[in-house]
Amino acid sequence: MAKLISKTYGDALFELAVEKKCEDSLLSETEEVLEALSQNPDFSKLMTHPKILKEEKLKILEAVFKGRVSDELTGFMTIIIKKDRFVEMEEIFRYFISRVKEHKGIGVAYVTTPFVLDEMKKAAVKERLLATTSYRKMEIHYNVDEGLIGGMVIRIGDRVVDSSVRTKLEELKRQLLKARL
Repeated sequence: MAKLISKTYGDALFELAVEKKCEDSLLSETEEVLEALSQNPDFSKLMTHPKILKEEKLKILEAVFKGRVSDELTGFMTIIIKKDRFVEMEEIFRYFISRVKEHKGIGVAYVTTPFVLDEMKKAAVKERLLATTSYRKMEIHYNVDEGLIGGMVIRIGDRVVDSSVRTKLEELKRQLLKARL
């Protein structure tokens, strides 16, 4: 249900951004709002508290965001509060951000390696991802997992390429156990 809500509202915000030709500004504003929400969990508690009236929540929202973000985003957040969807707001914004990045040809990849990659290897990974995907730009988040032993795991959206030594050893183990039976 939460995915349907985030998709519905996220698509509506995306359509607004495309219609007003303000994808870039709304993208950066939603990223800033997400950052502010993650740094201030008490604000989310306040906005979801059942004993605080919607009218008060709307006044708080306006006091915090009016003039700091566009009227389009403030209006959108007002609708979210009026519809009692503040709990899903972070997920709505994440969906919107991914939708805008997809629209602009920006891929988001999560690369996990057993050690920290130097800048040359990061550049090679980026170049290879750009060459093998349809994206024009690539935003890459690197993680280290020493348990991989070697190789790497790359996740872009719901696609995963796992060339880690750990996975290859596990697959070999499964094949050996099958053969032994």
